[in-house]
Amino acid sequence: MELALITGSLSIALIASNLASILLACSRLKRRAAIAPPAGKPLPVSIVIPARGVEPFTHETLERAFSLAWPRYELIFCVAHADDPAVKPIRAAIARFPAVPARLLTGDDRISANPKLNNCVKGWEAARHDWVILADSNVLMPKDYVQHLMAAWRRDTGLVCSTPIGSRPDGFWAEVECAFLNTLQARWQYAGEALGLGFAQGKSMLWNKQMLDANGGIRALAAEIAEDAASTKLVNRLGLRVNLVASPFEQPLGQRMPGEIWSRQARWARLRRVTFPLFFAPEILTGVAAPLVLALIAAASAGVSLPMTALCVLALAYLPECMLASAKGWYLSPRIVTAMIARDLILPAIWMRGWLGGAVDWRGNAMTIGTQAAELEETPSRA
Repeated sequence: MELALITGSLSIALIASNLASILLACSRLKRRAAIAPPAGKPLPVSIVIPARGVEPFTHETLERAFSLAWPRYELIFCVAHADDPAVKPIRAAIARFPAVPARLLTGDDRISANPKLNNCVKGWEAARHDWVILADSNVLMPKDYVQHLMAAWRRDTGLVCSTPIGSRPDGFWAEVECAFLNTLQARWQYAGEALGLGFAQGKSMLWNKQMLDANGGIRALAAEIAEDAASTKLVNRLGLRVNLVASPFEQPLGQRMPGEIWSRQARWARLRRVTFPLFFAPEILTGVAAPLVLALIAAASAGVSLPMTALCVLALAYLPECMLASAKGWYLSPRIVTAMIARDLILPAIWMRGWLGGAVDWRGNAMTIGTQAAELEETPSRA
C-alpha cells in the first residue's frame, strides 16, 4: 500500500502538471482572428527568408509572403548556393509581384556551424529597415502576419516569436508530427511564457535591428549552435523578454515518414540538451509514459483494475489536448489520439537520444553535436 500511495501520488502530480500546462497555454493563446493594418503610419519591415530546396507547399508559401496586408515591407530571400532548386521559384515569384520590393541573395557566410544562420547573415546586413523578421521559408504567412508579430511587442520585449502549428497533414505520420508540434511543444512553450520563462523559436523572429546590432548583431547568434537558443540567452542577458504571438502561424506538413520525424525530433532534442540541459532533463515527464507507468504500478499494488487505470490516465492526458486543439482551431481528426499515443511511445527514445552524441541530420547536413555547442562539426550528408 505504501508503494501504491507513492507511485499513485507521483502519477497524479504529473497528470496535474499536464493539465496545468494546458490551462496556462490557453491563457496565452487566442483563436486566430484577423488584425487590421495599423491606422497611423506603419513601421517599415524587412522580412529575411532563408531558403533551401523546394517543398510541396513552396509555391503557396511564396505567394503568401508577397500578399501581406502590411503597407511597407521588403522581402529578402537568402540561398546559400546559386544552383539551389529554390532559386527558380523565388525568381518567378519576384517577377510575378513587381509591386513588392524583393531581392534574392546568394552566398554562404560561414560564421558558425549553423547552416541556417550562415544563410541569414547576408539578408540581415542587407535589410533596409529597423524592424527585421527572420522567417523560415515553410511558414504559411497569413495576410496579417506582420500585425500579429508587432502586436506582441511590449516595452520590455527583446524578441517576438511564433511556434509552428502543424497543418494539412497527409497520412498518419504527418498527424504524429502535428501531435508533436501543436498540443505538446507549442503548448509547453506557451505555458513557459505564462510562467515568465519565454524562449525563442526560430520559425518566425521579430527583431529590432538597432537593438540587436548594438549587441553584436546577427553574428552574436552564433554563440550557440541553435540561433533560437542564442537569441533566448541574449535577450535574457539584456533583462528583456521573449514574447510569443497570441495566434501562432501554420506550417503545412504534407506527407511525413517515420524516419523524417525521428531525425527532426532527435536533432531538436540534442540541441535542447546542449543549450538548456536543466530544462531538457525533466522533458521525459511531459508525455503520458511516466504517469501511466506510475499509475499502473500503483494499481497493481492496490489490486485495482489495470485496464481501467490505463483508460483513465489516457483520457486525462489526451482529452484536454484535444480540447486545446479544438478551442484554438488547430488540426484535429478521428485518429489524432492514436497519433498522440504514437508520439508518446517515441518520446522516451528521443529523450534518451538527446543525451547521446553522434551525428544528426540537419536539412541535408550530418551534424555531430558534442556536449558543448563549440564542439559541433559539419560533415557531408548522404541526404
